Amino acid sequence: MKIFDYMEKFDYEQLVFAHDEASGLKAIIAIHDTTLGPALGGTRMWTYASEEEAIIDVLRLARGMTYKNAAAGLDLGGGKTVIIGDPRKDKSEALFRALGRYVQSLNGRYITAEDVGTTVQDMDYIHLETDYVTGISPAFGSSGNPSPVTAYGVYRGMKAAAKVAFGSDNLSGKTIAVQGVGNVSYNLLKHLHEEGANFIVTDINEDNVNKAVKEFGAKAVGINEIYGVECDIFSPNALGAVINDDTIPQLKAKLIAGSANNQLKEERHGDILQEKGIIYAPDFVINAGGVINVADELNGYNRDRAMKKVETIYDNILKVFEIAERDGIPSYKAANKMAEERIDQMRKIRSNFIRQEKSILGR
Repeated sequence: MKIFDYMEKFDYEQLVFAHDEASGLKAIIAIHDTTLGPALGGTRMWTYASEEEAIIDVLRLARGMTYKNAAAGLDLGGGKTVIIGDPRKDKSEALFRALGRYVQSLNGRYITAEDVGTTVQDMDYIHLETDYVTGISPAFGSSGNPSPVTAYGVYRGMKAAAKVAFGSDNLSGKTIAVQGVGNVSYNLLKHLHEEGANFIVTDINEDNVNKAVKEFGAKAVGINEIYGVECDIFSPNALGAVINDDTIPQLKAKLIAGSANNQLKEERHGDILQEKGIIYAPDFVINAGGVINVADELNGYNRDRAMKKVETIYDNILKVFEIAERDGIPSYKAANKMAEERIDQMRKIRSNFIRQEKSILGR
């Protein structure tokens, strides 16, 4: 992989390699774009097969955060951190404090948070070295567990997408195939159950499935059966890349809307969905509740204010489909365009101010 060629192709700003021998820290921080503001994105800890795999992942994730933050209407850019290591055995206070010092050295260009493989406790250790971290313990003014807020945002986004797919945002009586019943999905099921939806569920964790069956009257199916069930809505809430050449022919749903990241294995799968008449609610727009919530911490967390912002996911989803119809493009392209248009608009505004300042100064 030619790193600088890749960074140039997708307009990355910075890549930082962080190493601390004493704690064993091996981490990479990627800052994609800070046009809208400092880059915000979580810290992922994973057992990468190679350093190149870790670099590719952090670059991909950082760019994804630029689009997610822009589409959510946040004044934040996109960034991400990955730590090479096993989150089950390689964690220590020293490791996360070492990372905190690297985050601090960026002087606010990057703000981190928890992600796959990291926890609130890990963020608290980082917080001992820097203020540029969110998702810390409520005792420090944090919002706490973001899962319920993410779930509420997905619920609101699903209702908006249902309005496009079915002509009404009423989900009562709709059958929803739910893939994955983790923390976010469980809270999503609560909202949907209260509205009168019906569920078909699957999860690799049998206890999660049993809980959904008991509490929400869900029907359980096997891991690979979920794609082909008769339903109105397919809701991916676990792994990414589940919309692919193997699964699309099985789908009977009219709408896809869920919390999982990177649901399309390849962009062309979004084109195929459109050809088949399946409505797709782009993942980084519908699942933005969590990042909206932690972003509010930067202003001194106010739950009412954060939830009001999360409510706008409904409008953002509708806007995506308005752009798609306007330009005759699939919804995934429309979501990208919505984010890019906002970034370009802000870039132009800043350029105009710079030109005016230079003119005033006679330069």
